[in-house]
Amino acid sequence: MAKSIGCDTCNEITNASTLELLSQDLGRKVRTAYDRIESRGMSSCLFGSGGTCCRICNMGPCQIIDGVENMLGVCGATADTVVARNLARIIAAGTAAHTDHAREMVRGFIATAKGETPHTIQDVDKLHKMAKVFGIEIEGRDKNDIALELGQKALAEFGQQDGTLTMLKRAPKKQQDIWKKVGVEPRGVDREVVELMHRTHMGVDQDYKNIMLQGARCALADGWGASMLSTELTDIMFGTPVPKRAIVDLGCLKEDHVNVTVHGHEPLLAEALCLAAEQEDMQEMAKLVGAQGINLAGVCCTGNEILMRRGIPVAGSFIQQEMVLATGAVEAMVVDVQCVMQSVAQVVKEMHTDIITTNYRAKMPDAIHIQFEEHDAMGSAKAILKHAIGNFKKRGKHYIPKDKKFDVVVGFSHETINYMLGGRFRGSYRPLNDNIINGRIRGVAAIVGCEHYKYADDVHFQIATELIKNNVLVLATGCAASALGRRGLMRPEAAREYAGPGLAEVCETVGMPPVLHVGSCVDNSRLLIALTEMVREGGLGEDISELPAVGTAPLYMSEKAVAIGQYFVSSGAHVIFQNLPIQGAKKFTEFMLKGMKELYGAAWGVEEDPIKLAQMMIKAIDQKREALGINKKQDRVLFDMAMRREIEGQALPGMGCGGKGGAAH
Repeated sequence: MAKSIGCDTCNEITNASTLELLSQDLGRKVRTAYDRIESRGMSSCLFGSGGTCCRICNMGPCQIIDGVENMLGVCGATADTVVARNLARIIAAGTAAHTDHAREMVRGFIATAKGETPHTIQDVDKLHKMAKVFGIEIEGRDKNDIALELGQKALAEFGQQDGTLTMLKRAPKKQQDIWKKVGVEPRGVDREVVELMHRTHMGVDQDYKNIMLQGARCALADGWGASMLSTELTDIMFGTPVPKRAIVDLGCLKEDHVNVTVHGHEPLLAEALCLAAEQEDMQEMAKLVGAQGINLAGVCCTGNEILMRRGIPVAGSFIQQEMVLATGAVEAMVVDVQCVMQSVAQVVKEMHTDIITTNYRAKMPDAIHIQFEEHDAMGSAKAILKHAIGNFKKRGKHYIPKDKKFDVVVGFSHETINYMLGGRFRGSYRPLNDNIINGRIRGVAAIVGCEHYKYADDVHFQIATELIKNNVLVLATGCAASALGRRGLMRPEAAREYAGPGLAEVCETVGMPPVLHVGSCVDNSRLLIALTEMVREGGLGEDISELPAVGTAPLYMSEKAVAIGQYFVSSGAHVIFQNLPIQGAKKFTEFMLKGMKELYGAAWGVEEDPIKLAQMMIKAIDQKREALGINKKQDRVLFDMAMRREIEGQALPGMGCGGKGGAAH
C-alpha cells in the first residue's frame, strides 16, 4: 500500500526499502523531505510553475497573466518573453553545471596524462579514435603524449570564441546542415552560457523565438560539447563500461563493514576512493577497529559511474539520499557537487555519521571539509577513509533493510550496444536497425533525468513497463536508471516478465535486459552517439529526426535535465516531460510543442499522467515508422511450386545483375 505524504500532488511512496525504513523507530525519528513537504502545507505558486514570474530586474518581481494588458511587466515584457527568458536561464544553469563538471574531468585527464594522478590511460582504442576527431597524429606516439595533446585541445574548447566545436562533426551530416542553416552551431562551451545569460538580462533579447535559438545553441554546447567530452575522456581514463552484474538499493550496506557512501557527480573523487579502499593499509586499519573491511556504495550519479565501471553497488538515488543516512549504518557520506541536499547534514546530527564535503565549490554548514586534491588523489582519498574508519566504533542504533537489494546488469555504453548485437568480431548497429525495420523492436526510448517529490516514486517504472510491453527498447541514465534498477527491470529475466513478444525475443537471444543502464546524467551524450550510429548504419533515415526514437525525463528536478531535453530536441529527438514552466504563455507554448519541429524536426511534449506519457512516446515512434514506410507488418511468405514456376525466368530483387534466369546458352 502506497504511503501518501502531504498534499494531493505530493509523492506517494511505493519503494519497498523506503517504506520498510520509515516503519522503524529510527526512520520515524529522522526528518526527511517527505516531512518537510507535509509541514509546508502549500501548493506551488501558479505564476512560478507556469513560468510567468519575472524577477530579472529590481522593478519587480512581476507576475504576468498572458493577454491581460495591465498584467504586463513594468518594462512591458509579455508572458512569452518572460517565460522564454526564464526557461533559457534554466538551460544556461543546467549547461553551466555540466560544463563545470566536464572542465574538471578534462583537467584531471591532463593530470593523468602527465603522470600526476594514480590513474592511467586505459582505453587506448577510444583514445586513438578521439585523437582522430581532433586531428591529432597517433602513429608511433606514446599513449600519454597523445592523451596530453587531446586533453589540451579539449580544454581549449571551453574558452573558444570563434569557429565551431570539434565534436559537432560526429553528428549526422544532415544534422550539421540543419544547425548551420538555423544558426545554432556552438562556438565555444563557455561563450554560449555567457551569451544566453546576457541575452536574458533586462532590456536585451525580447523575441522569444530568438531567445530560444540561443537556448538551443547553449544546450548543444552541453550535449555535443562539454558532456560528450567528459564522458569520452572519462572512459579513456577509467575504462569504457562493459556489462557486469551488480546490486542496487539500501540492502547493499553491510553490518560488519565500514560503510562509506559517495554522492555527487565527479568520478575523479569516486575512483580515487575505490583505489584507496583496496589498499592493504586501509583494509588493515578497518580491521583494527573491528570491521571486516570497507564497503563503498554510491548515491546519485557518482553511484552510477562506479556502478558502470566497477560493479560497486548503488545504495540510493536522489530521493533516497536521506534514507541511506537514516539507516544509521553509514560512517561517512562523501559528497562533491550537484544534487546534494543541505538536509543531509541535519539528518545525521544525532548519529555517528559525518558528511564530508570535498570540493571548494560546494561547502555545507555542519559538514566536515576535506579538500580533494586531484594531484594528490590517493592522499586525499586515504584521509577521507581514515576519518570514516574512525567513526565505526561510534555506530549506535541502526537498521539495514537487508533483503532490499536487486540484481542489475549495467555497463551498456555505445560500444557495448555496438558489439552486443553485432558480435565480438563484427561490431555493428545493423542487427538493431534490422530488428526495428522488421518490427520486433518498435523503436527506442530514453528515460533519463532525476527524481523528486511531486509525483509517485514509481513513475519511471510505469512508463518503462508500458514501453517495453509495446516492444520499445528502453535506455536509461541518471537517477531514472537507478529507479528502474530498484524495480527489477535491469535483469535479463525482466524481458520474459514485462516485454512484448518481439522485444522479449531479441532480449532472450542476446541475453540482455529490456531496459539498458547507459550511465549517469552526464552520459546522455552516449545516446547521441548511439542515435548517430543508427543513422549511419542506414535504413532508418538520414538524420536523428527520422529515427523511431523518443526521450523523456518525467521526474526532472535539476536544471541540467532541461538542458539535456533541449539538446535532444535540437538534435532531432522528440522529448516529453511531465511538466515544464511554459504553461503561462500561449504563443511560446505553441512554439515549444509544435513550432520547434519546423527548425529541428522535433519538439517538446508535456503530459502529467505516466501511462498517457508512455502512449505519447509510442505514438511518436509509430509516426516515425509510418514516415519511413516500415509500420506495416511484414508477413513471411512460403513459396509453393506454382509460385516458384511463376517467377522462373524473372530477376530476383537484389540478386545478380538483374538478367533473366535459366540455363546458360
